[in-house]
Amino acid sequence: MNIAVTFLPRQERAPLPPIGFIGGGNMASAIIGGLIKRQVPVETFEVVEPSAEARERLQHEFGITAQEKAGVPLGRCELIVWAVKPQTFAQAASAAGTFAKNALHLSVAAGIPSESIARWLGTEKVVRAMPNTPALVGQGMTGLFARPAVTPEQRKRVEQVLEATGELMWVDAESALDAVTAVSGSGPAYVFYFIEAMTEAGIELGLTQDQAHRLAVGTFGGTSTLARDATEPPAVLRERVTSKGGTTHAAISAMEADEVKNRFKAAIRAAHRRAGELAQEFGRG
Repeated sequence: MNIAVTFLPRQERAPLPPIGFIGGGNMASAIIGGLIKRQVPVETFEVVEPSAEARERLQHEFGITAQEKAGVPLGRCELIVWAVKPQTFAQAASAAGTFAKNALHLSVAAGIPSESIARWLGTEKVVRAMPNTPALVGQGMTGLFARPAVTPEQRKRVEQVLEATGELMWVDAESALDAVTAVSGSGPAYVFYFIEAMTEAGIELGLTQDQAHRLAVGTFGGTSTLARDATEPPAVLRERVTSKGGTTHAAISAMEADEVKNRFKAAIRAAHRRAGELAQEFGRG
């Protein structure tokens, strides 16, 4: 299946209207923090966060006074970002939806279909986003899907908000977000897994913990930049550093013998299946 995607350039920055956040956890903080770094005033944000600990962190880090429950102040927000746990989305929508009926809604909650969100909120103006954790340092990769009622201007508003977290990519079919989830949403865990393995191997070969960790992290970081900027595909880049009979060839041959690539692709397919299951599980109600 071919999936049409559109990668987005950085947008010209214009003043943002008030933005509401339902949930003030890590992903909300990544978006808020990125926007504040771009000189967006704290007064732009209305945050609803039931956890007292999370509200205290928002006050300490950003000077934001979050509210325990949704209320009238949400009504001033043109965009509402839903950054809640999937299993609590329906309940949160019931509590907050009445205060934001005219807003555009952006969900960063994994596994909740836009059809369910539209039904719970009583509006078709819904965008789904699948970010990943590097958004916390402004280096994220986010897949986006908009329901047909979302206008081009509203898409641009979403881009203007989320570009603070990293790169953005629109998909034409909502089903493609399951693939986005499997590849990039869960992807940081795959990278951490390999960094962990490389670090352990380095220690077993005589390096210190710090040395092995620095080598592994630095290699992933530099290689990712090289792959991003290169015009050749990864296979060609790999072949350039794999001299026949050399050390890299020995490593790649060992991985091929163990079918590491096939097993890794199978793992991503498992994540893809689970993404579909979560949509069925949490999208009810």
